[in-house]
Amino acid sequence: MSDIENEMDVDAPAPSKDITFSSEATKGKRTTANLPVEAEDSLPWVEKYRPTTLDDVSGHQDILATINKFVDTNRLPHLLLYGPPGTGKTSTILALARRIYGAANMRQMVLELNASDDRGIDVVREQIKTFASTKQIFSLGGPAAKGGSSTAGYKLIILDEADAMTNTAQMALRRIMEKYTVNTRFCIIANYAHKLSPALLSRCTRFRFSPLKEGDIRVLVDKVVEEESVKIGSEAVDALVKLSKGDMRRALNVLQACHASSEFVPAPKQVAGSVIKLTVEYLGTPLRAKGAPKIPDSEIKRENITTETIYNCIAAPPPDAIKEIMSTLLKTSDVTSCLNTINSLKVSRGLALADIITALSEELVKLEVKPEVMITWLDGLAEIEHRVSGGGSEAIQTGAVVGVVRGGVELMN
Repeated sequence: MSDIENEMDVDAPAPSKDITFSSEATKGKRTTANLPVEAEDSLPWVEKYRPTTLDDVSGHQDILATINKFVDTNRLPHLLLYGPPGTGKTSTILALARRIYGAANMRQMVLELNASDDRGIDVVREQIKTFASTKQIFSLGGPAAKGGSSTAGYKLIILDEADAMTNTAQMALRRIMEKYTVNTRFCIIANYAHKLSPALLSRCTRFRFSPLKEGDIRVLVDKVVEEESVKIGSEAVDALVKLSKGDMRRALNVLQACHASSEFVPAPKQVAGSVIKLTVEYLGTPLRAKGAPKIPDSEIKRENITTETIYNCIAAPPPDAIKEIMSTLLKTSDVTSCLNTINSLKVSRGLALADIITALSEELVKLEVKPEVMITWLDGLAEIEHRVSGGGSEAIQTGAVVGVVRGGVELMN
């Protein structure tokens, strides 16, 4: 223990808040917690409503309880958070850092590197090693009173999207993690754990963030709808939550896009040289000329966001189109007629074959049919989707979809 401590450098006393760190000047990294209040209005909703505390994080209560226990006992290990995007991995670790150090001390105690930064072997050997090898000897200024823990004597290094790191950088990182564990904890965030070195995996406590439940997504969506005064029906909210597929980021981005597209400004009507302001016709918000005054919020009207708006924004096939395709394939024995129906719907509704296959498979599994029929459908559609993703002709694969579904119907008879 003493040998390791002797090798470590020691930081100078805490710098004042007026000093700009060289790493901040070059990287320009700022978190939502450090932004001024007036900047929150221009933030996208994904950042504006990012959780600031562990209690605000949606879902994953078992993982949060375990991490809280680690912090309470001051026994935080190296962490590996992995899972699909939009499930709260980055929000969780930033909220954890805020709890340990408080918002005022995060810049001195936390080093955050994302996939957008250069994270080759040189960064690991220089920037990460320099930060990890220095000890903080000054007081954190009573972070316990600001929501932080006064017992934390270690720094935190966050490597977001670490599965994009090179193999050589991962190999160099494993020794640094072992050598400087006394005063540094690493948190590795990745979408795919199999892309990380087994040596890194063995040095971390792993937590898998599964796709969020629909109930967890609905809680935050309802909160945003209320605070932003979004005009949206309950059926549209149900469609939004379902189509987000466990991705909170996708749900908020789609909601904000639909809210922005619902803006309308009354169209002035020119009559005999005069302008009549009251009309029943509305036009989409026009582009303002350079230097033109901003349109007052009082003049902006909003349409109600419907289920159709949600499906159009996500570009998912609407349910009525899938029902028509299903009905045609199951009841029409003429293959040519089935093919013409699907092709006409693809053109008129702007549908992609990959989306049709996904929606069709979700509807087919709901049918009560013999096992051999279901096997025929699912195996055939999976093979077609693989060929489409590999660059196969969409026109030919559309005919293959008709053949697979009709082949299963023949087995039923």
